[in-house]
Amino acid sequence: MRLKKGDTVRVITGKDAGKEGKILHVDRKNGRVIVEGVNMITKHKKANPMGQGGIIHQEGPIHVSNVMYVHNGKPTRLGVKVVMEERNGRQKAVRYRVAKSTGEVID
Repeated sequence: MRLKKGDTVRVITGKDAGKEGKILHVDRKNGRVIVEGVNMITKHKKANPMGQGGIIHQEGPIHVSNVMYVHNGKPTRLGVKVVMEERNGRQKAVRYRVAKSTGEVID
């Protein structure tokens, strides 16, 4: 999974197809992400002595295959580019995320 928290993604399938949002959480074990304002679910929270209960609307997880990274306003696939750089006098392999459509390094 090449997506990170804070990336802007577009939903490509499902009831929220076409919506864009920022990734709030990445669950690498289950291959799911939580995207801001997408896949809204309703939870009924029971009242406890310290706080108030009620109906809460929050984002639900969505599978990573149903979202695409947005680069320059267009959805694109991500790849990895490995570059050998010299750090502290030694050669080290450094990995960069790359947009497949343009070939630009993202970070």
